[in-house]
Amino acid sequence: MPESLLARSLYIHSIPRPMHQAINLAQKLSTFSEHFRPRTIGQFNGHDLMVAKLEGPFPWHKHDDTDDFFLVVHGRLTIQLRDRDVKLGPGELFVVPRGVEHRPLADEGEVHILLIETQGTPNTGDPATAAPRVEI
Repeated sequence: MPESLLARSLYIHSIPRPMHQAINLAQKLSTFSEHFRPRTIGQFNGHDLMVAKLEGPFPWHKHDDTDDFFLVVHGRLTIQLRDRDVKLGPGELFVVPRGVEHRPLADEGEVHILLIETQGTPNTGDPATAAPRVEI
């Protein structure tokens, strides 16, 4: 089994699956302050539900095997693509298609987002440089 598949398999099996109560995004976001360190708040159909705080630029990256879902909860976020910028405000979402190089940019203050990704997807597109997964 390739290393990334093995790591993904170990990760998927280490997190409890069922959600038995409503999840308050603001409450979950209030439990941490680090930027670009997503926190897993639940799972469904093989996907992680994550919240994150962003400030400044994130490195350019891509995900070869999955799309990248961003929903802005608070603040203003720019998703930079090589050919254009996508500007998002609260309540707006954008899906970066798989294989498309992109860079989230929070240059107008702190941004809070909800991410939905295939379980085990590294936030940088590379398991060697990805933030560790933390469940809250």
